[in-house]
Formats: sequence, structure tokens, C-alpha cells
Amino acid sequence: MSLAVPPGPAPVITRTLDLNCDLGESFGVYRYGADDAVMPLVTSANVACGAHAGDPRTMRTSVELAARHRVAVGAHVGLPDREGFGRRMIAVTAEEVHDLCLAQMGALSAFTRAAGTPLVHLKLHGALYMMAMGDADLADAVCRAVLGFDASLRVVALPASALAASARAHGLTVVEEFFADRPYRNGQVTMFGWTPEELGPPDAAADRVEAMLADPTCGSIGTVCVHSDTPGAPALLQAVSDRLRRLGCDLRAPAPASSAPRT
Repeated sequence: MSLAVPPGPAPVITRTLDLNCDLGESFGVYRYGADDAVMPLVTSANVACGAHAGDPRTMRTSVELAARHRVAVGAHVGLPDREGFGRRMIAVTAEEVHDLCLAQMGALSAFTRAAGTPLVHLKLHGALYMMAMGDADLADAVCRAVLGFDASLRVVALPASALAASARAHGLTVVEEFFADRPYRNGQVTMFGWTPEELGPPDAAADRVEAMLADPTCGSIGTVCVHSDTPGAPALLQAVSDRLRRLGCDLRAPAPASSAPRT
């Protein structure tokens, strides 16, 4: 599998998109996700930082694998809830969210620094992702953590979300996200409680992405996500990347920004 352009006439480039994947979520003897298979197919990797999943060895090997494939690395920050895989809504304060983000970015950055590859973005995981999209105080806490750590980091967020608005208000760069491996109901992503029938085969994921590209209200989308633990993730990613390239999309991660000067 590769990101090679499908056979046929060269498409006219109409849009640049990032193709990201949540991964690095194994820990100890527990193995999750098809990380080795999906890494050659994506342009950005969101690496779990040891809270909802991941451990030091997995962080190191995930970052090294991403560096080997020239894939951009971001911190995938979640709630400290391994039993629920970070997908359970847990009451947390804004201060706790700030500290969770700061600690997890710091942990992963040790491994990106050792591997000689930059940390370029932050993406929240699971329940924390959805909580910060709708709660302005939690969104502000996330953005304050990014500002305190490295203001050049991009923040991945849903369009028209509290997190996207807060990041822009803080002067941070936002990358708006669409999920290829989650169904959408009434224009809203169904992050939890979906069925395999709703998700459909790989071509259905590609169809969702193609419909997104044709929707003028989605013109600000900058990245498309597939989770490495979604059943059949490699085939799904291949179908999505092939469709995007056939439609004239240039698949690449946003270039790392220069660190903003501290005042």
C-alpha cells in the first residue's frame, strides 16, 4: 500500500488536504490498532501520550515509525482513563484539562526531540475531544496549554466548535477536521454509538469524504481522520486516499510553523 496516484491521467490539483490517523494506543502487552500498516498511508499521526493509552515504548516506536515515513507527529491528548479508553465523559475542571494537555505534550515531545522530528500539532482524543468542542472553558484551557508550551503548534478541531473559536481568539492556527470513519447525522459527526452498518465498507468512507469536498460549507476542512483501531483501517485509508487523489487533492501535512516569540 502507498500514497501513489492511481493509474490514469494526472489529476488537476484542486485542494490540499492532510490525512491523519489516531494511533500509538498500545500499552504493555495490549496491542491496539494497525499502526504499521496505516503509517505509510497517512500524512499526520496523532500519537497517544500515555493517559488514555500508550506508554513510553509505544510513544518512542510510534514517533520513530512516523519519522521513517516522513509523517508529521502530533500529541493525541486524552483523559487519564485507560479502562474506558478515554471515551467516557468524566467531569474535569478547566485547570485539570490545562495540566493534562501540558503534561502529555511534554511527554511526547521528549520522544520527538530524540527522534529529530518536530511536534507540529495537538489533537484531543475521544471524550475530551468532544467535551472541548462544546465547552468554552475547557477549550480555553486547551489553548492556554498550547500557548504556554509552543504557540506554533496547530490545534485540530471540528468546524464551528468552541475549540476552533478559542484557538483563533488566542492567535493559534486551527486545522478543521472531518472523520472518514465515523457516520454523520444531520451534518454532525457521530463519534460514539455508531454501528458497523452505518460505517459501511471502505468505499462508503470514500463516498463520505467526496460528499464533504462537494459541500461548500466544508471548504475550511483541512484534515481527514481515520482511526487505526477502526476495523479494516488500512483498506479504508487506501480507499479514502485513492479517492482524494483521483479528485485532485494533494495529500500532505501542513508545514511546521516557526515557534512564536515569547513575550
